[in-house]
Amino acid sequence: MDLQDQLKKLFPDHKIENNEEDCLSNDNELFFQDDPIICKYEKKGRNGKPVTILEGYQGDDDDFKKLAKEIKSILGVGGSAKEGIIILQGNYRDKVMDILKNKGFKVKRVGG
Repeated sequence: MDLQDQLKKLFPDHKIENNEEDCLSNDNELFFQDDPIICKYEKKGRNGKPVTILEGYQGDDDDFKKLAKEIKSILGVGGSAKEGIIILQGNYRDKVMDILKNKGFKVKRVGG
């Protein structure tokens, strides 16, 4: 029994709005490009910590921030999105590539 079922039992008359689904279903609004997004890993990274770097997104700034926020929330990691580069804390190349491929992006892995 998941949380939704428990809440329905506690509050049977309450109507549930699907705002969460609307937030996660922004796939149709994102700009899809022909060039692949470059996904690389730096062991030394920023301040000596390993990071995963995504670059090459050519869409709008708002779409770029939505994409970065969604990737960070799915993985549960910190990071930043500035100047067309998404930096994620840790080595998440394979997971990020799977997420982007499922969304319909072309992804190119750079480095070892």
